[in-house]
Amino acid sequence: MNNNPKGISQDFLKLSIQVSLNGLSFCILDTIKNTVLLSEKKTFDITLTPYKLLKEVKDLFKKHSISQKEFSEVIVIHQNKLFGLVPKPLFNPEELPNYIKFNAKILASDHIDFDEIAGYDMVNVYVPFVNINNYIYELFGDFIFKHIGTVLIESLLKNHTNGKSPVCYVHVSEKNMDIAVITQKRLLLYNSFSFDTKEDFLYYLLFALEQLNLDAESVILRLFGSIEEDDEIYALCYEYIKHISIFVPTGASHPFIDAASENIDFAILNSL
Repeated sequence: MNNNPKGISQDFLKLSIQVSLNGLSFCILDTIKNTVLLSEKKTFDITLTPYKLLKEVKDLFKKHSISQKEFSEVIVIHQNKLFGLVPKPLFNPEELPNYIKFNAKILASDHIDFDEIAGYDMVNVYVPFVNINNYIYELFGDFIFKHIGTVLIESLLKNHTNGKSPVCYVHVSEKNMDIAVITQKRLLLYNSFSFDTKEDFLYYLLFALEQLNLDAESVILRLFGSIEEDDEIYALCYEYIKHISIFVPTGASHPFIDAASENIDFAILNSL
């Protein structure tokens, strides 16, 4: 089947799509002009099943004729809480279920995969949305898939400055928060929580800091993703954590970030 009926090569395009049960987003990058050609972000009113998530992906692809395009690279980012970080020296690929069975509800039929976090001797073991992977493979053949935690950890560690004080980064998306605490290029904690209210958000944030014996009065908090300074979440956090700011990531894989692409998710940009 010819996916490009006009016969024009499009192998300079890259596709990145992020999927979760609460929303999905994608962008297409022109690697020659180093610009985003097309992007969209969709939030679901309710938490979907993996089956309904696949339908949403198919509808999105149909809307933008994505299956009719050719790509030099396709990347899928899976966002869920079915994961566990393992020190690489202790990692055994034969033991994947044992790494996450105590902190995630998994089924015997679940496919479990893993990402090596390059340069940091860590492995992220997780359950991808296998139906999404199968659909993408049917359309494009071989592709790359990762867990969102892998992308966030690699990007934040790479661009974190060598200050002595711990920094708590919180990536905010559709009813979800990913917390990473880093000090001197070392990851102290990474975890993900679902929240419904601003009080939920603060509870999980303070809980994570408490686990590391970090003082809320002195810790540095950087929020990024779907959050601004005028949000209620920001205002509530400021009542407890004074060193708080909106984090504007720099050093993405491609220096094309401009006003037109500010709304594209951090993980998508840094996966390209």
